[in-house]
Parts: sequence; C-alpha cells; structure tokens
Amino acid sequence: MQHRHVPHPPTGGGSSASAMAALADAKRGKKRGSYNCGRCGLPKKGHSCNLSGAATPTDSSASTVDPSPRQQYTHLRRALSFDDSEVRRSAGADEEVVVEDEEEAGSELVGGGLPASCLWEVMRRLPPAAMLAAAQVCKGWRETARRLWRSAEELRLRVPARAQVGFVGSVLQKCPGLVRLSLRMESVVDATMLACIAFSCPNLEYMEISTAVTAINRITGDELGRFVADKRCLKSLKMEGCSNLGGFVLCSSSLSTLWLSDLHSLSKMAFNCPNLKEISLDFSRHENDSTDLTTMVDGLGRTCLRLQNIHIASVRLSHAVVLALAAANFRGLRMLSLLLGSEITDASVAAIASSYSNLELLDLSGSSVSDSGIGMICNVFPETLSRLLLAVCPNISSSGIQFATAQLPLLELMDCGMTISDPNSQGPPSEENIDCESQQVSNSKMHLIYQKLIIKHSRLKKLSLWGCSGLDALYLNCPELNDLNLNSCTNLHPERLLLQCPNLESVHASGCQDILVGAIESQVNNGSAVENQFPSKRLADGSKRVRVPYFLSPQPSDFKMGRAQKRRCTLLMD
Repeated sequence: MQHRHVPHPPTGGGSSASAMAALADAKRGKKRGSYNCGRCGLPKKGHSCNLSGAATPTDSSASTVDPSPRQQYTHLRRALSFDDSEVRRSAGADEEVVVEDEEEAGSELVGGGLPASCLWEVMRRLPPAAMLAAAQVCKGWRETARRLWRSAEELRLRVPARAQVGFVGSVLQKCPGLVRLSLRMESVVDATMLACIAFSCPNLEYMEISTAVTAINRITGDELGRFVADKRCLKSLKMEGCSNLGGFVLCSSSLSTLWLSDLHSLSKMAFNCPNLKEISLDFSRHENDSTDLTTMVDGLGRTCLRLQNIHIASVRLSHAVVLALAAANFRGLRMLSLLLGSEITDASVAAIASSYSNLELLDLSGSSVSDSGIGMICNVFPETLSRLLLAVCPNISSSGIQFATAQLPLLELMDCGMTISDPNSQGPPSEENIDCESQQVSNSKMHLIYQKLIIKHSRLKKLSLWGCSGLDALYLNCPELNDLNLNSCTNLHPERLLLQCPNLESVHASGCQDILVGAIESQVNNGSAVENQFPSKRLADGSKRVRVPYFLSPQPSDFKMGRAQKRRCTLLMD
C-alpha cells in the first residue's frame, strides 16, 4: 500500500499562521486588491473621490511612492511633450502636460531593470497613446504612468473630429489635480462637454477652448453662465466660436480674465464679476450684428471696476461707445483696444485721453483717426505709452507716424499697416485676412502716393508697415529694432531705403519686389562686414518684422578675443 506524501506544516506560531495564509492565498488565486477606495474607504464602483491630497496605499513591492499632496498652483511646471505622431501628421498640433517639479521618482529598479527616475523622464515625453501602451508592460511601468497622470497640473489636448465626449472624460479622470486645461476642438462642443469638464476637474482655474474650422460650438449663454457660476475656483476663461450664445449673464467672484470670440447679435450681456481685470470680446464681422455695445460698456462700468485690459473688436464700435467707456472711468485701465470702429474719430481720442491718462497700450486699428488724433495721443501719453497700433487708418499720413515716434520716447511697438496705401493697389496682402479693413481702405480718402518715412528712435523694437504701398522712401535709425514688417510695400524704392538697426533679427518682405529684397540683403551684408568691428558704429540692417540675411554682431567676449561672432538675421518671404 502506497502512502501519498503530505507535507507537514512547520512548527511555530507566527510562521505557521503566515504559511497557512500563504496557502489560502494560493488556493484563492492572485489577489486583485480591495473593492473600496484607498483614500476615503467608500466602494469604488460609481465613486469619484475628492480627497486628492490623501495618499493611496500601495503594495509593498511597488517601486515608487505616490506624489505629495498638491500645493497651490504658483507657476508653470515643466511641460511634458505629448507629441503624438498621428496627431502631428493630421493637424500639426502639439499636446502638453505640465507636472509638479517636486516629484521624486527615486532610484529603485522597475520592470526591465530600469531606474524609476530614468523611466519617469522617458515616459513623461511619450504621447498619450504610447503612455497608455507603456502602462500595460508591467506593474512598475503602470505605476509610473499612473503617477505621471496624477501629477499633471496642466493639460493641452487636441480632440479629433471623430472623438466623443467620453474620450475627453477618460483623459481628464486620470488627472484629478488639473488646474489648467486647454482643448483644441475639432468636433462638437456642447453642454455635455462643459458638464464633463466641471465633473472631472474640481480644482480648475484656467480653461481655454479653441476651435478648428470643422468644429461647432453649440454652447448657449445660459449653459456658459451655469458653468462659470458653478466653478468657484475659475480665474481665466477663453473660448472661441461663441456664435450661439445668444446672450449671457456671468456671475463669478474669482474670474479675472475673460476672452470670448466670434460673438454675434447678443440680446443681453451682463457681467457680475467684481475681480475681472481683463476682457476680450471679438464680434463677427457681419454688418447685421445687432449687439448693443453701449449698454454692455455701461454694465461693465457698474460691476467690473477693476478692469485693466479691454479689447473689443466690432464693426458697430462708434463714438457713443467710446463716450460710455470714458464715463465708466476704469481707474486701473492700462490697455485699451478698440478695433474696426470706422466711426471712431479724433473726438473719440479726446474722450479717451480725458479719462485715461495712464494707458500703456492703445489700439485703434480700423478707425477714422487722423494726424490730429495722433497729436492728442502724443500730448497725453508721452510718459506711459509703449505700444501704439494704428493699422488700417487711412486718414493717417507719414507725417503723423513720424510725429508719434518723435514724441513718444517709451514706444517699443508700432503698427501702421495699410495706413500709407496706394489707391490703385489691389488691397492688403493675402496673409492679412481682414475683409472689413480692406473694404474700408478702398472706400476711404487716400493720401498722396510716394510718401517718405523717417524714424529715429532709441527704444523701438517692433515696427509694422505691412501693406504700405504708398511708401516710397524709408529711413530707419533704431538701434533696438529687432522685428520689421515690410510685407506688400510694393512701391518702396531700393535706392531710398536706409536701415541702421544693428539688433535686427527678422524682416518680413513678402510681396516686395526682388530688387528691394536684394537691396535689403546688400545693406545687411556690406554694412556688417565693415562696421561690425566698431561698437560705436551701427549696422545697416533691415527693419520691422523681417529676418534679414547673416551679419556679424560684436559681443563683449569677442572683442577680448579679437574676433567678431556671426549673428543670424533672417529675411522672411512667405
């Protein structure tokens, strides 16, 4: 009779109990973990835990530890490059995630013998699809991927046209600590998307939704108002494609920045945002827009007294709107941008100057302001104004531009595109897709062709003269100028071009004659070869928004070594 061998349990109380437990585990199979949440103890099924700061218990064999509780968002963290190759091929857009700098992955070895810190640095550079695939390799990789998602405080995501709201929800649920969210929508945006964002991102402070050409924004004003009222931490909201709002009432004590574009025929606009500091409202270019901008500005003056930056782009801008803005008396206003208001005149400039004498930026592009208005601007803002934009203002001549640069010593940026235009020209450059401006230029009084422009300024850094087809001669002596735009300056004579800008980095010359492009290149190359060795002399470089060829730029260390280092300056023709 054969006896089957039965192993005897080892003696000893502690070791016997552990052995029996191990034997029981072997009979039950591999342990899959608890069905309760490791942070609050509630069942996991149908549960969304808000205790993001508590640590999640991990197995003793785990190679990493959970990130520390999220601190208050103070600055942008390192950006994780989520460059999905398929996304790049289809749209050329990048996706990024920002995680906390405090994360320490440690030096323990994970699956494949790779140090945890090394694996962290590798996986944080993977696109989303690759990270999801990497999480399936082994337990160590899965834990690292989970920690990467949970540590994210900023997410930039492209939503393809075929994607559903579940795609966005599945990604957002992996990032419970998101503070900044930027979505590039190529599909439909509706109330379901807003509800998904509100549910998945309880700590959201900054949200931006940009729309592609194929996207449709179906969010109404009531839905947007409820979202803003419910998100009590929201500080910044930027949204494109808002043509279906119809009207809205925004109430928020935390909102400080609001950008809405593609607005059209709003029946009502009410803002109850006492801490709002920046507002940008971009309306559609249709003449049938029935929005009452005067009433809107009056409401802003009663409820948003802390506004510092105001941008309004609408063909319905008028002198009455400017008077309402002046009566609002925003004491902290520093930047004012009123675009496409053909009814804005020199009287409007006088109203602005009488109420806001500390402006740092003034943009009246597309208005009917003349040289007299520029004189008022120079008299009121000589000690504050650093950026002046007067593009598509046909009543301004080269004399007014020269006067502004001479009387505004702090000026760093000036845009005079399409101001000095040839009446016989075919219109603005194709890259400047501004239908209303081109129509205004064609129907307005034009100045004589063949004007010359002489600018000498010690602080000017950016100068835009795009579409100035009536400009015949240009003389620039701007040692700090680094960006020059001469796009479509078709009548600029090469022999009447003089550029003395040693720090010029880029020059845009699309639509210019080949002989003019050659003159720019010749001045840059020849001038730099002779003058670059002497720091007291200035180079004959290009001008605004253009990158010119290569020229030598002396550096302090180069003079010690007795040589000049070559500096790159590019001429852009696209």
